[in-house]
Amino acid sequence: MVADTRGGAVHWFDLENPRDLASLDQPMLALERLSGLVVLDEIQRRPDLFPLLRVLVDRPRAPRYLVLGSASPDLLRQTSESLAGRVVYHQVGGLSLDEVSPSRTDALWLRGGMPLSFTARSTRASFEWREAFVRTFLERDIPQLGLSLPAATLERFWAMLAHWHGQSWNGSELGRSLGVSDHTVRRWLDVLAATFMVRVLPPFFENLSKRQVKAPKVYVADSGLLHALLGIRSRGELERHPKVGASWEGFALEAVVAHLGATPREVFYWRTQAGAELDLLVTRGRQRRGFEFKRADAPTLTASMRVAIQDLGLDSLDVIYPGASTYSLASRARAVPLSRLLDDVRALG
Repeated sequence: MVADTRGGAVHWFDLENPRDLASLDQPMLALERLSGLVVLDEIQRRPDLFPLLRVLVDRPRAPRYLVLGSASPDLLRQTSESLAGRVVYHQVGGLSLDEVSPSRTDALWLRGGMPLSFTARSTRASFEWREAFVRTFLERDIPQLGLSLPAATLERFWAMLAHWHGQSWNGSELGRSLGVSDHTVRRWLDVLAATFMVRVLPPFFENLSKRQVKAPKVYVADSGLLHALLGIRSRGELERHPKVGASWEGFALEAVVAHLGATPREVFYWRTQAGAELDLLVTRGRQRRGFEFKRADAPTLTASMRVAIQDLGLDSLDVIYPGASTYSLASRARAVPLSRLLDDVRALG
């Protein structure tokens, strides 16, 4: 899409293609003569290219480089060291509600937003694709990032995180269950977050008179992968599973974040030791917007929501639920169906 809008010459290197990879054995010779747009796909296969890109982009009449990959800049450390001031990052997730027909919302929830999972010919084929993805990710992708992690142990950890989905992080308990230290499981968590498999939602806290929870919440970022890790194959199994509420919360949370275009630095959750809680707080400048996710027919305003509105000074509080109509709950608070998210929830200012 970027190439189509730019026009002109486009040079594409797929670093998972052996032929393209071989053509970059001498990267300076291969890249310095090019003009127009140069696309480097799956850059995590060759992070050593970043220092070279710094040299090339500083040249007069340098081409534009579109660099695509499956790991965050924090994991590919050389990007921050060598391309500071020369690079703009865009985090692109899977398919979102903005891109899917409202009639397929339930399918998106069950299968997740990975395109090949969502568009699979059957529910069974989708589940099998996600199971294969988990194995491939652990056995091939993680080692390609230069990370020496045992695939079987990391799979157990990821599956345990699926059962921990939507809860506050407790590294000590997870470490005891796996027979490793809390520092080790935190490192594993950071790897899954840096490869976009897990969302670590940080706590929001400020100088209030109340004691506030400072541990992050953890979500498997893609609902389809969550269901694969939990062994949930169908909508019927999902409805009967004890994690159905947490699954829907994570799915709705990702939908809101994607719709608002919020960055990781703008999203938090909030909880006090006394029990008041807000599932999602989105901040931009002085604007504060709260979101609660309730899998209920007709949610009402709770005492916890009132505390959040008052203590955090929220500009608005939207309670997202799987219903059909939007209605007011109180001043600055309303219930909004997930299906009406695109129509009723305005973008961030």
